[in-house]
Amino acid sequence: MDDADQVAAYSYAGRVDGVMSASYLYHSAQISQVISGCKTVLDLGCGPATQLAQIAGLNPEISFLGVDLSGTMIDSGKKYVDQLGLRNVAFQLEDITKLEGIPDASVDAVMSTVVLHHLPTRQHLDDCMAQVARVLKPGGAVYLTDFGRLKSLRSVLFFAYMNAANQPHLFSLDYERSLRAAFLMEDFKEVAGRFLPQSVSVLSTFLVPFLVVIRTPPTALSADLSRRLREMRKGLPSQFRSDLDELRLFCRLGGISPDPFQ
Repeated sequence: MDDADQVAAYSYAGRVDGVMSASYLYHSAQISQVISGCKTVLDLGCGPATQLAQIAGLNPEISFLGVDLSGTMIDSGKKYVDQLGLRNVAFQLEDITKLEGIPDASVDAVMSTVVLHHLPTRQHLDDCMAQVARVLKPGGAVYLTDFGRLKSLRSVLFFAYMNAANQPHLFSLDYERSLRAAFLMEDFKEVAGRFLPQSVSVLSTFLVPFLVVIRTPPTALSADLSRRLREMRKGLPSQFRSDLDELRLFCRLGGISPDPFQ
């Protein structure tokens, strides 16, 4: 996405105080558990850096590098982290299936949130995972999450337009297209087994895999960070707090635990 107007609309609708706030906070909490103790974290497909900035703000002792194929998205991300006063985030223009500017075994963790469905083919997914394995240090951490392909068109339309009244139509339409483009749960399991560390688990939401998480084992958060996350949850508007709690429930029932908000 390089059109300036599209990037602006997408960024505005998707900032942490918008309809995606529950999702952002959930993944920020989960990722914080996985990257605890890391020094360097690579974010694949960082986009306008909404998710990245929230995680970086929660983990100021970690250095983050956001990469994206879109120069317009990179510029948007730079402006956003500057507005927030973050000093632990850098950006780089990269194709996540190649990562030509990232050295072998150079990062402690690799993260990615709702990006992999943009890869056009299964071969591109394989190439991306091969790059994750290449740039990750031995024993490194992984948290990759994306939509899972749903078998029913009715389910796709339900999830895509459930918040249509509260977001631009372009955002809902992009959500629908993303759900249609998602990889199967079986694809994620196969590619993780081929390329990623044996400690990686491939998990999903309960019953319907609308969200898939590929991660290394989480660790306990500090008492201060746990407190901050609970306060951030309480600070959400009631509708978004309900969205977060529903997501927590479906993920917990699907085996994605522990719940950092408890």
